[in-house]
Amino acid sequence: MENLSLPEDALFLGFDGSTQSFKATVLDSKLNIVTSEIVNFDLDLPHYKTKDGVYRDPSINGRIVSPTLMWVEALDLILHRLQDSKKLDFKKVAAVSGSGQQHGSVYWKKDSSRILSSLDPKKPLVGQFGQAFSTIESPIWMDSSTTEQCKAIEKAVGGALKLSELTGSRAYERYTGPQIRRIFEKQPEVYNNTERISLVSSFIASLLIGRYACIDHTDGAGMNLMDIKERVWSKQILEATAPGLEEKLGKLAPAHAVAGLIAPYFVERFQFNKECLVVQWSGDNPNSLAGLSLNTPGDLAISLGTSDTVFGITMDHKPSLEGHVFPNPVDNKGYMVMLCYKNGSLTREDIRDRCADKSWDVFNRSLKQAPPLNGGKMGFYYKDHEILPPLPIGYHRYTLENFNGNTLDGVVEHEVKEFDFPTEIRALIEGQFLAMRGHAERFRMPSPPKRIIATGGASANHSILSAMASIFGCNVYTVQTSDSASLGAALRAAHGWLCEKKGCFVPISCMYKDDLEKSAFGCKLVATVEDKQLVAKYGLLVKKRMEIENRLVQKLGR
Repeated sequence: MENLSLPEDALFLGFDGSTQSFKATVLDSKLNIVTSEIVNFDLDLPHYKTKDGVYRDPSINGRIVSPTLMWVEALDLILHRLQDSKKLDFKKVAAVSGSGQQHGSVYWKKDSSRILSSLDPKKPLVGQFGQAFSTIESPIWMDSSTTEQCKAIEKAVGGALKLSELTGSRAYERYTGPQIRRIFEKQPEVYNNTERISLVSSFIASLLIGRYACIDHTDGAGMNLMDIKERVWSKQILEATAPGLEEKLGKLAPAHAVAGLIAPYFVERFQFNKECLVVQWSGDNPNSLAGLSLNTPGDLAISLGTSDTVFGITMDHKPSLEGHVFPNPVDNKGYMVMLCYKNGSLTREDIRDRCADKSWDVFNRSLKQAPPLNGGKMGFYYKDHEILPPLPIGYHRYTLENFNGNTLDGVVEHEVKEFDFPTEIRALIEGQFLAMRGHAERFRMPSPPKRIIATGGASANHSILSAMASIFGCNVYTVQTSDSASLGAALRAAHGWLCEKKGCFVPISCMYKDDLEKSAFGCKLVATVEDKQLVAKYGLLVKKRMEIENRLVQKLGR
């Protein structure tokens, strides 16, 4: 294993361009965290006037975008903060990689490759890209304005299940293919003036190497455009999406591949080593999979962030009408499977602000005040149009008459207008995890899982994780930092460096074969199953919730 070791004094830098912030994590050669940094879009870049990092278009139902230049300025700002902190010597950074919010897209104007390749290191990045984009607003994963485009693409390829078989997912409004088709249809001048379409991940990688970076296989699977088995663009779907699209997308690359050397701009402005490698960037959820060292079938990860996601790994691709399959970013033969929920932290914060005086302490006390199972009271909370299930904005509350936790016989649900505050808070938290468990079982994820590794901002909340353990019926663990995406990106930077040195793919487990628990990737037990009978009772609530959800979808679903 000597020839697979990392250089002793080398550092590995990982970024995460998420919905609300831009983060950085630095690892040393022992895979321990050296330093980290964050830029919050709303607070640190207020001149873009975003709310939660986005613009919600009041004139077009479901349209949600972010200003592309904000991401450029965030990269510049976080690099300056790392430099000013004196905790990072850029000359020691051997490789950089990153994570971008999945599905979001950037539209480079014709001749922008010249701008990328001729950056002036004496000037900030943001001022040099003012004329680089054919549209200054990037559609992001929260957007749900492309329902018609989804239907058209599915019809063109032979239906939703056929599209899932080809690409790993049926057509989803947030996916990049439907977004591109909408721009082609509604803004043809933008599409025709576009030289290259990047994902958020490949966009920031392009800034770092000074030319257009490839889209990686894993993030490319979140577009409804890539043949997931062959890992090439599907010509059939490209033709169903927009004309001349393949040329605008460029080539695909494995997630472990090197995108290029870091651009001279960063060598001169921040004193990076000119031999520093930029490893392919990928999506935030795939990077979290790497950051949680999720490599055992039967384990699940749950990320509690702006979006909530449930994901695991498999060696098979089985098409389904819900959920998603992507190539595993750190295993060149396997896949990751995922469920995604739009109503995550922003919905929890909305209920906290309304029912708990904007305080997590009050929220947690109220959660404990209402008993497990919530006296048969259940809620569906959608601050934004939900992805899974496909339901519009709205809150739905039910009381289950005659529910005793032992049987559903004789149970009758009644819709009600409101709950008291503790009941509302427990209905929200239990409802989110009941939905995850029900959908995970339907998607053939392990039930119960061997364990859950939790990440994201809310993974620091023990009250929430205790509810997770009770509902899923397994122990819950966390890793050293709740920001698993930038942590995973830093690990992938080291992994990509190692693969480049070896000249072929190297199993990522070789990097921490015997020392995982001594690194930033060691897991800590934080919540246990205290009552197995309660788990079974939650199983009945899952069944009832799925029944009510199906009726809501039939009545209100998109």
